[in-house]
Amino acid sequence: MSMNVLTGMSYPLGATVYPNGVNFCIFSKTCKSLELLLFDTPDAAQPSEVILLDPNINRTFYYWHVFIEGMQAGQIYGYRADGLFFPEAGYRFDYEKVLLDPYAKAVVNDENYSRGAASQPGDNCAKAFKSVVVDPKAYDWEGDLPLRIPYSETIIYELHVGGFTRHPSSGLPPEKRGTYAGLVEKIPYLKDLGITAVELMPVHQFDEQDAVLPLRNYWGYSTVAFFAPHRGYSSRRDPLGPVEEFKDMVKAFHKAGLEVILDVVFNHTAEGNHNGPTLSFRGLDNALYYILEEYDGQYYSNYSGCGNTVKANYEIAGQLIVDCLRYWVSEMHVDGFRFDLASIFSRDKNGYPIEDAPILWIIKSDPVLAGTKLIAEAWDAGGLYEVGSFAGDRFTEWNGKYRDDVRSFVKSDPGKVQQLAARIMGSPDIYPQPDREPHCSINFITCHDGFTINDLVSYNGKHNEANGEKNRDGCNYNVSWNCGEEGLTDNPVIEALRLQQIKNFLTILFVSQGTPMILMGDEVRRTQHGNNNAYCQDNELSWFDWSDIGKQADILRFMKGIIRFTQERHMFRINTILQAEGKHLPYITWHGLRLDKPNWGESSRYLAFSLRHPDTGEYLHIMLSSYWEALTFELPNLPSGQYWHRIVDTGLAAPHDLYDVKVAPAVKALRYRVNPRSSVVLMAK
Repeated sequence: MSMNVLTGMSYPLGATVYPNGVNFCIFSKTCKSLELLLFDTPDAAQPSEVILLDPNINRTFYYWHVFIEGMQAGQIYGYRADGLFFPEAGYRFDYEKVLLDPYAKAVVNDENYSRGAASQPGDNCAKAFKSVVVDPKAYDWEGDLPLRIPYSETIIYELHVGGFTRHPSSGLPPEKRGTYAGLVEKIPYLKDLGITAVELMPVHQFDEQDAVLPLRNYWGYSTVAFFAPHRGYSSRRDPLGPVEEFKDMVKAFHKAGLEVILDVVFNHTAEGNHNGPTLSFRGLDNALYYILEEYDGQYYSNYSGCGNTVKANYEIAGQLIVDCLRYWVSEMHVDGFRFDLASIFSRDKNGYPIEDAPILWIIKSDPVLAGTKLIAEAWDAGGLYEVGSFAGDRFTEWNGKYRDDVRSFVKSDPGKVQQLAARIMGSPDIYPQPDREPHCSINFITCHDGFTINDLVSYNGKHNEANGEKNRDGCNYNVSWNCGEEGLTDNPVIEALRLQQIKNFLTILFVSQGTPMILMGDEVRRTQHGNNNAYCQDNELSWFDWSDIGKQADILRFMKGIIRFTQERHMFRINTILQAEGKHLPYITWHGLRLDKPNWGESSRYLAFSLRHPDTGEYLHIMLSSYWEALTFELPNLPSGQYWHRIVDTGLAAPHDLYDVKVAPAVKALRYRVNPRSSVVLMAK
């Protein structure tokens, strides 16, 4: 290849396309020499060109750079860095390893990649991930803009890009199954369900081999390239295909009025612990990207539970995180982020918890991110738990206490009524700040991590033997109840109770203040057969089985109905915590079996409350019982000519369990018998 190699510039980082060529820039403070490798094909065993960067010409401060005239998007490249290999001091340079650009916007050679080759001595060129030059400006967005749907109108659907359409029952051609393009085909289903945003489990390029062999990493919490869409989710195999297909997907979702939120994993990388592979960061500046143990730098601090911890509050790692977020918003048009194990952002460069962590303040105040949703999983694997206290009021939070308290109430644990009331009101005990909106609480019953909603009512304990770790993995604390028999059952009484319990969970979720989130497939009772940690199960155990739409039509109808009902009520879109009384503002009144007499006692397993919105005239009365016998509740009096109408009663069989407002049957008595373990929603009209 004939090329004109120029000095280049120290900004921006990564490979940047200009009309006359490409500028390459990469950071390494401690390497002794650096080579840019150019490849003709993804699986090339040797580079077609090697460009040695001269530190006297091609380095500014710690930024190495070079400009190649005439080069265009689509060029495949990588790096080699040489320097000290002294693990005890934190140096892990390995000249034999081909390194990904930390700012690579596309990655190839996933078909030939070998994690083992990157972990062992020797040249891994033929089996290494390789970077691709991308020109983000070449795509036509056709005027696409962020939707910026308020949290008060948001319903989040957490899904796995691969698992959503990979099952043969998806009806898609094989080449589209499990892809961004396949996801586009299912937009009508998602719209009909009533959700407003999809939260995609990790789509950054990840290492599928980071699992107990022969299993594969399915979830994707093993990032190798933060700027690149995962190639395994693309139906296109050309170097630029995943980038363009991802953009096509986002554009299609926006045209349908649906937001796209990404689950991002900045707390650790696929390079793992001291025995892990050298893929990128470790081979460029190990001690600057990772928190190392103070007593011995060859070991990684493991606050993520995945082998290493990114040094988020150190300059270069923090800069990468912010640049990455900006890129996905400005160039890929995503609407928000869910930060996995976000409390690692609250640790300093040595791993100690700190207040006012710089990385968090930079993110929350960044103008490019001003209109995006920022959702924190406000804990980490090192014991830091910050739900209710995470970085000011810009971030919303996965409310783990909501999940646990609602589960406890529905399974009839004692002493849970007062906690349930707090969760229904947007958790003011957790978020006491007067200016904190109730929608800062992301309410959920289930998520990818743990039981599906079907398994929550079908298993008392986890069954993770298929993961190859002798059932040691996964959480032991599930707050689940199998309703009388472990796993699958042909007992109609148990099966009816399980269905009823699922409807109880959904009713509480959607009448609570906060932003509701549901898990892919819960609307059709997707089961993982008791596996609560299916991170390595890329098979029918985890996939969405589209034949369940017909088999589980009852719960799907109920899910759609309760979403539609709450989305149409102003009461569930207010931006302030409900007060206990009020004349002009929406308010809540607590009851027990008798009006105005809630039973907060240890033995109580029931709660009722009224919701009133004076400006719109909306008036609801809700009764919740996890007691195993029927209970009779008093109902509030209504003005002459008005009656209570039954919208929901989970104690009744379909179709009488849920009615549309227009045809809801009237309740003319002033008492209502609530069946065992049931939820009832009445509306005055």
